[in-house]
Amino acid sequence: MEAAERVMEPAERVMERCRRIALCTDESGFITRTFLSPAMREVHALIRDWMEQAGMSVRVDAAGNIRGTRAARDPAAPRVMLGSHLDTVPRAGAFDGVLGVVMAIELAGTLDPAPAFHLEVAGFSEEEGVRFGAPFLGSLALVGGLDDELLDRSDAAGTRVVQAIRHFGLDPAQLPEARLDDRAVAYFEFHIEQGPVLDRLGLPLGVVEGIAGQSRFTVEFEGQANHAGTTPMNLRRDALAGAAEWILAVEREAAGCPGLTATVGQIEVRPGAGNVIAGSASASLDVRHPDDAVRGGAVGRLLACAAQVGSRRGLSMSHQLRSAHDTVLMSESLKRMLDDAVRDSGFKTHRMFSGAGHDAMILARRVPSAMLFLRSPGGISHHPEETVRVEDIAAALIAGGRFLEILGERGV
Repeated sequence: MEAAERVMEPAERVMERCRRIALCTDESGFITRTFLSPAMREVHALIRDWMEQAGMSVRVDAAGNIRGTRAARDPAAPRVMLGSHLDTVPRAGAFDGVLGVVMAIELAGTLDPAPAFHLEVAGFSEEEGVRFGAPFLGSLALVGGLDDELLDRSDAAGTRVVQAIRHFGLDPAQLPEARLDDRAVAYFEFHIEQGPVLDRLGLPLGVVEGIAGQSRFTVEFEGQANHAGTTPMNLRRDALAGAAEWILAVEREAAGCPGLTATVGQIEVRPGAGNVIAGSASASLDVRHPDDAVRGGAVGRLLACAAQVGSRRGLSMSHQLRSAHDTVLMSESLKRMLDDAVRDSGFKTHRMFSGAGHDAMILARRVPSAMLFLRSPGGISHHPEETVRVEDIAAALIAGGRFLEILGERGV
């Protein structure tokens, strides 16, 4: 077999497996897969089969993470963990999260029969926060962060996280057993970039410097619902009009601050009739920046602006913090190893921050962590047109294999 074919064959297999997982969905005709939904059972069946083919022992922990381990020659050897998430946003693409899990399984299957360290691959049950409004439920279980408050959260149907775990056939009392092994020395994650930077630079791979901090809120404007035809414009207390004014201010704030992103991606209006003035409007707010002080300042200004808009328009304004994560830098020693691995594999190295949150930011609380980005053609993600190039998968597999070699030689 030609060298090029040896490289491309596993990459094509990874691509095919991601497409196969995309068929496991909660919503016919789209890719939608949430925490411990029926579609996740189908994904687990596929992942288990592929893990076993790669010579791994497989288990599902009490948070619904599927985990495969390739044992080392020495039972006392350290453990290296790879992984990403298996859930999606609504109507997603086929590669966000899933690509990292499938690539890790592929890499595990190429190791020597008796590797120098235990290699564990995790397919995390939840990262996106769609079903329960809280992200990282899967990886939080590994660091002991799946607390009572999170377990008591409810979805739109009133099902609590702890109930969803039981309905999936798992036992919440066993959550402590999901924690990361004390012998774990590193966590490594492949992921599509989900942005346009690598594509514009013409580079297949990027070494993640760190993951930008983020704050998520719900902002509520309360006014007075009334008849659209009989209420004069100067006597209205229109909650939607107030929210709209504030949303444009959010856009202006982010546009005026380099590196800041601020997004209102969801709004709910009540009573929601075309001939009724909106009595209330509830909007999401997502703010991110690599510098936590800059992010905090922007959040303060945006919430003050919402209060000012409400006061001027005769509306009451309230807000609720949904989640907040400080910026997380990846391990400097692992980043240097990744730089070397990318160069050794014949590619140009490029350091970059991630504007998206990832499971690596959770695992970094307990263990040195690193990420390798793959180019996102067109910079498209969280969308059905999300894709990845098979040659970039091949490049990442080569660099990832070299990274594990260097890690085995140097240690963390």
